[in-house]
Amino acid sequence: MTIRQKEILLKASVFIAASLPLALLLSQVFEVGSMRLGPNPVEDIQDATGIWGIRLLAVTLSITPLSWVTGPLIIRVRRMLGLFAFTYCSLHFLNYLLLDQTLNLAEIFEDILERPFITIGFAALLTMLPLAITSTNNWRRKLGRRWNTLHKLMYLICILGCWHFYWQVKKDLTEPLIYCAIIGLLLTARIIRKRSQNAKAAARKIATETTDSRSTSEC
Repeated sequence: MTIRQKEILLKASVFIAASLPLALLLSQVFEVGSMRLGPNPVEDIQDATGIWGIRLLAVTLSITPLSWVTGPLIIRVRRMLGLFAFTYCSLHFLNYLLLDQTLNLAEIFEDILERPFITIGFAALLTMLPLAITSTNNWRRKLGRRWNTLHKLMYLICILGCWHFYWQVKKDLTEPLIYCAIIGLLLTARIIRKRSQNAKAAARKIATETTDSRSTSEC
């Protein structure tokens, strides 16, 4: 199997896997077969879209560390996963906007200003917006090096998402703490690797300078 064929298979598999939760939710909304939402459908939709949003953020964040082990091919699905995460988070907010608050703008603005977990969640979604807009190859070419700098906001988004989840839960904090731990570990792995790379680069520089100095002395 060629690299291109592997890439197509990987992307198709990831697309199907990331679409399944939404397909399941829609089948419950439209009561396909025996599929049903619970007695509080708006809350069910809110919970489902929110949890899959944070899950896909964590999966997206894990792609780079996974590529250190599996090779660079898996990087090809990172953008897709990020866009799926944005989709679920957007649906999470739209459900709150349309079904929960029925577009009551006064109540919505009051919630955003006075309820901290909604403030944090709204900030995370707004931060995701420029990343989603600039996810195309065309934008990457236009922005050049600034594209990588911009897309490092992903780290902040993941932190805000965990924070939003943690503050939203009123009783059992086990699940949000698990996601906080996962994202914390993924961010820590990046920091450790970056420091290791910097240390190796510094050591190589010193070794090169030492070699050059010796060569000059011999001359």
